Amino acid sequence: MNTFKDNRVCRKLNITYPIIEGGMAWAGTAALAAAVSNEGGLGTIGAGSMNAYQLRMAIYDIRKLTSKPFAVNLILISPFIDELIDVVIAEEVPVCIFGAGSPADYIDRLKKNGITVCGVCSSPNLAILFERAGVELIIAEGLEAGGHIGDVTTMTLIPAVAESVSVPLIAAGGISSGSGMLAAFSLGAEGIQMGTRFLCSHEAEISDTYKALLLKKDVRGTEVTGETLGHPVRVIKTKFSRKLKKTEKSDPKRAEEMMLGSLQNAVRVGEADNSAFMSGMSAGNIHSILSVHEIFTTTLEEYERQLKTLSGKTGQKTTSLFRINEKIKCTMKNFNKTIRINGKRRKNGRY
Repeated sequence: MNTFKDNRVCRKLNITYPIIEGGMAWAGTAALAAAVSNEGGLGTIGAGSMNAYQLRMAIYDIRKLTSKPFAVNLILISPFIDELIDVVIAEEVPVCIFGAGSPADYIDRLKKNGITVCGVCSSPNLAILFERAGVELIIAEGLEAGGHIGDVTTMTLIPAVAESVSVPLIAAGGISSGSGMLAAFSLGAEGIQMGTRFLCSHEAEISDTYKALLLKKDVRGTEVTGETLGHPVRVIKTKFSRKLKKTEKSDPKRAEEMMLGSLQNAVRVGEADNSAFMSGMSAGNIHSILSVHEIFTTTLEEYERQLKTLSGKTGQKTTSLFRINEKIKCTMKNFNKTIRINGKRRKNGRY
């Protein structure tokens, strides 16, 4: 039985579960993306650091490992963006996810070639611009996320974006479990994106040092670098990150030089003295390295368990995870609202 057959994210992306792997430069390899796709989610090749040849090879690699849909994450500030778009079209990539700006200049061309376009945003205003430009799914990412971030929390951002757009919404930032998935859905999302959780998997091709740090840190174990330089990035707290933050204020040019190659070093080598270990705050809620299969199993089981627990606390009839796409209607005094779980969201009191 297709448990999310009526979920708009699943229908649009042709996946079984509305769980997307975050686009992670260097760490978002073909092997990890294939593992996520094979479990019924949407695996994502992180092409932020790639040129056209490297992306083409990654696409070849993932197609050796899965026949399921996958995505390519593109960063619009990449110096190779036009060439990368050409590769995505030529290789008939099913889904293209954009970050660091608006993909308006590329949307029509991609959609004409049958490619689903998603955009990552950190504000309701940007989400509205995305929808007007033709973006088909929106990923709203709160500041709890790892890597490049905005300045609004996930808890605040998701309902604000849900009220602002009508296209399917995917929540990101600080989500690493079934409980987080349930919370995101209750706020108006129809899918979730996880990055840090998938870094803590056997299939993640990152350094042992990186994984050890992710497990070691608590929920206060990250900090934001690059704020004074105009591009905030959440990383694990290390001697390097502390030194970088000090250098940003005293010598911005030197700080920029320090950041060059720091993520690559973290992923491939793990040298703490010159590595920026990007991570979301959810690292503090992750206590073990699991297989991608185990991550999906535990996430979905916890989702169902917590849903039943909350249903019992509120006196509602228990609803199975497998029935989550059913419409739930609730009339509230002084409000003329209709709420749908995993269905079409309300906008201005109408559908």
